[in-house]
Amino acid sequence: MDRLIYVAMTGAKQSMQRQATISSNLANAATPGFRADLDTFRAVPVLGEGAQTRAFVVAQTTGADLSPGVIQSTGRDMDAAINGDGWFTVQTGSGEAYTRNGGFEIDASGLLKTRSGLVVMGENGPITVPDNTRISFGSDGTISGTPLDNPSATTDLGRLKLVNPAGTDVYKGTDGLFRMRDGSAAQTDENVEVAPDALENSNVNAVDELVNMISSQRHYDMQVQLIQSADTNARSVASIIQFSS
Repeated sequence: MDRLIYVAMTGAKQSMQRQATISSNLANAATPGFRADLDTFRAVPVLGEGAQTRAFVVAQTTGADLSPGVIQSTGRDMDAAINGDGWFTVQTGSGEAYTRNGGFEIDASGLLKTRSGLVVMGENGPITVPDNTRISFGSDGTISGTPLDNPSATTDLGRLKLVNPAGTDVYKGTDGLFRMRDGSAAQTDENVEVAPDALENSNVNAVDELVNMISSQRHYDMQVQLIQSADTNARSVASIIQFSS
């Protein structure tokens, strides 16, 4: 069988992987704070007898586009976005993780959580909000609580744990959260700025992703045509050999 089939097969496989990544990005184009996934591929020469004119396509690394999305005012007290670089800290079953999604809620026990149910971490641990209290965020991450029955009695409830590790020090997990590559907890960065009553949009550009999807589909079709051509050639050679014998 012509080795072209195997070469083209790797190209088709990686095109399918790229399509899956693009589909995931498009599905999260409206998810606050979402960071687009990236794929990287490289060519590996096929070694062996004869001229080295062919190469496999293999996945090299995966990552995420860390460029910021547009901050949009929502007017909701429980929303917050990060203006510039930095991350909110949440607690997961495997330790601390980091997100740009600042859509928060207060659960029945008074804990400040994300809309997905993760506990939001403050500089001194989880943040508890008293009953019948409206909260507001300061630009430095401080959280103020105002009793609904006494609006003049505002109290300090704590401060969000805001971190800003280098992009090379974090990776994106399958749950969409970022974590430190070495498993440590990122240090608090007092320079991270919070934009209250706002959310950061996904950084996915839907138009670009659609163009990438079309390009990837054409690349996949080309690889399939190569596989079909290799199969046709193999059948022709087999017929010639059979006729000659």
